[in-house]
Amino acid sequence: MCGIIGYVGKKQSSSILLEGLRRLEYRGYDSAGIAIFDGTKLVSSKSLGQVKNLVDKDIAIQGTMGIGHTRWATHGGVTLLNTHPHFDSTEEIAVVHNGIIENYSSLRSALEAEGVVFTSETDTEVIPHLLRKHYAGDMFAALLAIIPLLQGTYGIVIANTYNPNQLIAARLGSPLVIGVGTNENFVASDTSAIAQHTKNVVYLEDGDIAILTANSYEIHNSGTLVKRKGKKVSDEWIDTGTGEFAHYMLKEIHEQPQSLRRCFAGRIKLNKVKLGGINLTPKEVSKLEHVGIVSCGTSYHAGLVSTFAFEDLACLRTTAHVASELRYRNPIVSNNDIYFGVSQSGETADTLHAMKHVKNRGAHIVGVVNVVGSTIARECGHGVYIHSGPEMSVASTKAFTSQVAALLLIAISFGSSRHLSDTECERITSALKNTPDLIENWLKGKQLDNVKAAAKIIAKAKQTIFIGRGVSAPVAMEGALKLKEISYIPSLAYPAGEMKHGPIALIDSETPVIAIVPRDSWRDKTISNIIEAKARGARVIVIHNEWDNQVKELGDVSIELPMTGHYLVSPLLTVVPLQLLAYETALLLDRNIDRPRNLAKSVTVE
Repeated sequence: MCGIIGYVGKKQSSSILLEGLRRLEYRGYDSAGIAIFDGTKLVSSKSLGQVKNLVDKDIAIQGTMGIGHTRWATHGGVTLLNTHPHFDSTEEIAVVHNGIIENYSSLRSALEAEGVVFTSETDTEVIPHLLRKHYAGDMFAALLAIIPLLQGTYGIVIANTYNPNQLIAARLGSPLVIGVGTNENFVASDTSAIAQHTKNVVYLEDGDIAILTANSYEIHNSGTLVKRKGKKVSDEWIDTGTGEFAHYMLKEIHEQPQSLRRCFAGRIKLNKVKLGGINLTPKEVSKLEHVGIVSCGTSYHAGLVSTFAFEDLACLRTTAHVASELRYRNPIVSNNDIYFGVSQSGETADTLHAMKHVKNRGAHIVGVVNVVGSTIARECGHGVYIHSGPEMSVASTKAFTSQVAALLLIAISFGSSRHLSDTECERITSALKNTPDLIENWLKGKQLDNVKAAAKIIAKAKQTIFIGRGVSAPVAMEGALKLKEISYIPSLAYPAGEMKHGPIALIDSETPVIAIVPRDSWRDKTISNIIEAKARGARVIVIHNEWDNQVKELGDVSIELPMTGHYLVSPLLTVVPLQLLAYETALLLDRNIDRPRNLAKSVTVE
């Protein structure tokens, strides 16, 4: 959601902060601001809307220490007064903050009773005023004094005029990472903001307070100086722009063959799956009784697809959970259960808390994430990285296919330790290895014209319905999510067999139905549901396999895909035209495709 960057060094900080904020745009935001020490005072600049609006102000603030922030509104509307950084009354302390201070109202009331005047509606503003109140010559000591007063979550970076060669950062439940440079240091909420400056990073843990100068950094936790292991940032995490593509989303759709190859690399050997990161012996896998998939949004849909794989290939009872629901339930968990926390960012707050919830009840927990060193990866201790690389568009595409692929690999691995035959293992691994080439060739083919024709139908609709059966039902859900995210067209998704149980009442000539119908054991039943929709006047778009003329003839628009060789692999292909369908529809409607309204890439608050 919100983004943070801080810099202290020898260079002019303005351009570094602005470029860092631009690289954080994908997280979602509605305003941006910076504060820089110019030699005598902290000078700030703020703007609403895109970071470009801040850049266009032709900022010429000179100074080698500063902080920046992109805000996604929680407390208070989208106004300049609510935009970060926030200051104390003397404007000698500036703070940027991610997270939510849950008891800010009582803290604010107490400060106002003491005569403090607030200028914003935000929860964040209590922090600089509290620091001002407790400051007695040492900003680190002031922060230590106020942290027990703050209830909620925070990633905080503080700049002040008393020690203008220093930044102070604190973390509890909201990610922060230190970038270690030469004669300069950085702090950010995301490695993408600093990867072009340094490959050496240190991830802060909950309870950490870091003090940064140009030549050093130190980390304290619970009053003790601690050491955190540094990590190297891979080159793939450097944002290289959209290249030949008009939008990041389109670029990332076309990157899926490459991201899948990275996901498979070194993991499929002689048609066997070899996975590190789970740390269970074959004997321990054989004793597992239940698999839980914990996730949100697109990751939840990937988890739903994987339930078929774990049950079919590994003969394990499997449940996909919406993380925000699971964390408030009283689930029955045993030490023979394993839960996978699936998250692109590895920072999703609801998923993180739900994983802690089941961990405390004795389950094995494993992260399935994209970002190395992310909070979920560190909390789980064990994990499988999906290796999809940076995903800059808010609407997730390549992360979905990589998550499905990674979960399939885990299911095959578990199955091999239980009952899966070598023949079946070879059949599905061969299908997986062939998938990147199938997607790559399809993206170069003539079916894209059919996707555009379907988009013209959908762009005129007031609502749409997506249907599928079996593994195609969660693919339908993902297709509907993509369409509503970036086109803003209300889009529903149902298992096709549910149509007669209510949704069919919505179908008429103005409600397009998008049906996912691969050649699998559910195909014939789905055909019956398509016929029901057509009988009520619906225009139907069918996604189906080549040479399936019966399905093709049912569609007002037909989008053909190659066969995959295994039904569990089909979602990796059937989702691609749905992603493009959402993209082309949003393009026709002139939407902000990479930055859809109200959405954030990484949801780090509840």
